[in-house]
Amino acid sequence: MTRTLILMRHAKSSWDDPHLADIARPLNRRGQASAAAMGAWLRARGHVPDAAVSSNSTRTAETFEALGLDCSVTFTKTLYHAGPDAMMTVLRGQEAASVLMLGHNPGIAEFADRLVTRPPAHPRFADYPTCATCVIRFDTDTWNDIGWHEGQPMDFAIPRELIR
Repeated sequence: MTRTLILMRHAKSSWDDPHLADIARPLNRRGQASAAAMGAWLRARGHVPDAAVSSNSTRTAETFEALGLDCSVTFTKTLYHAGPDAMMTVLRGQEAASVLMLGHNPGIAEFADRLVTRPPAHPRFADYPTCATCVIRFDTDTWNDIGWHEGQPMDFAIPRELIR
């Protein structure tokens, strides 16, 4: 059996209100369009998650909503600006075979890099721009059994490639 992780950074957020706390920043128009495009890309490629787990920030919640995916989502403070170890702990607590995880940089870029056996052949993988998405497959029956550098990168995309 396999497990599939769809690892996504939140879409582009707004900095229009300097008084908003970081956690409360919403998406801007470009972010809304990027998340919608990424949701369409996921569906077109057959990467539809069974469940999602996300940071509890406004921008990750709005990214999830704009994706238009039909799956349950859990929002957790643990993923807000989390590092790779915290992300791994959250992932190991999942039960669904295919999970979408929404988070923030720099942690999500480092997490992706530490999960895969080799980076995907994409020039933007290392910096993981907003709404970047990597699909990673693991040959295991349970999330508890995954370790670093064991995931096979299956797909990677950024919104700029999808929106013309």
